[in-house]
Amino acid sequence: TVYPLALGSVITLSLLFVRLWRFSGIERGTRKLTQATIEKLVRRDLAGARSLCEASKTPVAKIFLEAMRWRNIALEDLERVIATSRQEAAASLKRGLWVIGTIGSLAPYVGLFGTVVGIIRAFQDMAEHGAGGFEVVAAGISEALVATAAGLAVAIIALIFFNYLQTRAGAIAGVYARSCERFLQA
Repeated sequence: TVYPLALGSVITLSLLFVRLWRFSGIERGTRKLTQATIEKLVRRDLAGARSLCEASKTPVAKIFLEAMRWRNIALEDLERVIATSRQEAAASLKRGLWVIGTIGSLAPYVGLFGTVVGIIRAFQDMAEHGAGGFEVVAAGISEALVATAAGLAVAIIALIFFNYLQTRAGAIAGVYARSCERFLQA
């Protein structure tokens, strides 16, 4: 049972680093692009605003480009277009996080399974030797305790990372929402 737990921890750490790399600088870049784009829009420089967004790698640039593509539509309709694009961008932030949450919630059960297997092994050893004693059951109990500890360790780490990444994705989605509101106002 320690092998699936080790695999789960490798997957968790891999997804953590991928998401951290993806999230790095995204809030600052979004704020910078929003400010520069709004300055262009206030000056009625739509081509300049579009070129800023085309040059940017931030997800909010795609939202702004989608909004600038629509011309002569009601503000309410433009709000819906932007809201849809913003929700898609926010959903992409959470991609893969369910895996970390699943590992975090399943790891204690895998550890418990290892505990049960270890205790069964201890009882089998007692049955084979025809007597009890610490020497007979020590290996099985040791296996059980290692499985329990490993399951809890993987679960705790995975759930901490899951909650952190969920909170971070929510904060970035909030920045997207505020940027889109400012864009609409401009």
